[in-house]
Amino acid sequence: MLKTIRYAAFAVIAALAVVWGVVWWRGGGIAQFGLDNLGISVPGGVSVGGPFTLVDTTGATVTDATFRGRWMLVYFGYTYCPDVCPTELQTVVAALDTIGPLAERIVPVFITIDPERDTPAALAEYVKLFDDRLVGLTGTKDQVAAAARAYRVYYARANATSTTAYLMDHSSFIYLIGPDGAFRALFRQGMSATDLADALKARLAAGG
Repeated sequence: MLKTIRYAAFAVIAALAVVWGVVWWRGGGIAQFGLDNLGISVPGGVSVGGPFTLVDTTGATVTDATFRGRWMLVYFGYTYCPDVCPTELQTVVAALDTIGPLAERIVPVFITIDPERDTPAALAEYVKLFDDRLVGLTGTKDQVAAAARAYRVYYARANATSTTAYLMDHSSFIYLIGPDGAFRALFRQGMSATDLADALKARLAAGG
């Protein structure tokens, strides 16, 4: 299953190479290429986002349809992530604080790519460290893999051992999904909270 996700991720990277280069990271972050602050443009014909079925921090089943009528800011990561994930989640929360009442129209969503360790209870403890608005989602390996595949997310264990003390390699982008469930924008790792807030205001004002 991970091999399928890896191939899908590489395919979308190739399609985006003319815009932002080939940029998977391993502990060092994504190289930035001075892209405009409205997000990375995805070439026509490249599908990003789509249906998913996952589990929230209470153990209840959640699907993409659960969020219809509201915008979503989606980030894929894991609770044991030492640096990039908490930094990006802090950026999301700061951006929502910056846009004030407009933030009521947006649901920030954190989807784990490490369901073996990130149980609903573990996610509940994690997301509350950032903001009460942050929704944590997990699921079975297959459910998480399906969601990651839909969003063209790459992830894999960074080491091949069977211990529980491992890191995960994963792509790091923030996805903006419209109230109709359609993909709207892709924001790069390292974007400032101010720039993300400006991009969100512009997207919401334009309706897409």
